Amino acid sequence: MRRIEEFWIEFNPPAVQEEVKTSGALQLVYDMVDSLKGAIIVVFLVFAFIFRAIGVDGESMVPTLNDGDWVAISGVTTSIERGDIVVVTQPWERNVPIIKRVIAVGGDTVYIDFDSSKVYVNGTEIYEPYIKEPTKTSYDVEFPLTVEEGKIFVMGDNRNVSLDSRSSKIGLIDEGYVLGKALVRLHPAAEWKIYD
Repeated sequence: MRRIEEFWIEFNPPAVQEEVKTSGALQLVYDMVDSLKGAIIVVFLVFAFIFRAIGVDGESMVPTLNDGDWVAISGVTTSIERGDIVVVTQPWERNVPIIKRVIAVGGDTVYIDFDSSKVYVNGTEIYEPYIKEPTKTSYDVEFPLTVEEGKIFVMGDNRNVSLDSRSSKIGLIDEGYVLGKALVRLHPAAEWKIYD
């Protein structure tokens, strides 16, 4: 093998040798750019179809989420469960997405006793360590309320300032309008956990 290399060097002028070295360096740059392009496409696809970043606007989810926080939500939601925090795009008068906590799912019966500030699902009081203060604010929805199949009942964690399923302006949410489930807080990153 060494004789072939020596023969090649002996019969090829320095200009040809330099050109070959340059084309090798160019090939390396092309390979790096191609790899970077592939990585960018993968990241784009992940964030377009698997995860999305959503900004929190308003105080309705305090203390869990604050105005200006950013959360990563799943782009693919296979099941919605009680306690999930979801982003909803169902049209309403302000026509903006909302972020709320799922209290009840299809088939559940919700009852809110505004005198005692207790929330019941299927006759059992739910444990809510995440709320800012007891639930006192009522709107125009009457309780008990049975949630239709394919829909969810949502409320904000800051119950007394949250416009949610207690109001007919929002009402029950069709599961088809759930954009995704909140997974982690992206900003501020130091407080990434949103579920205990």
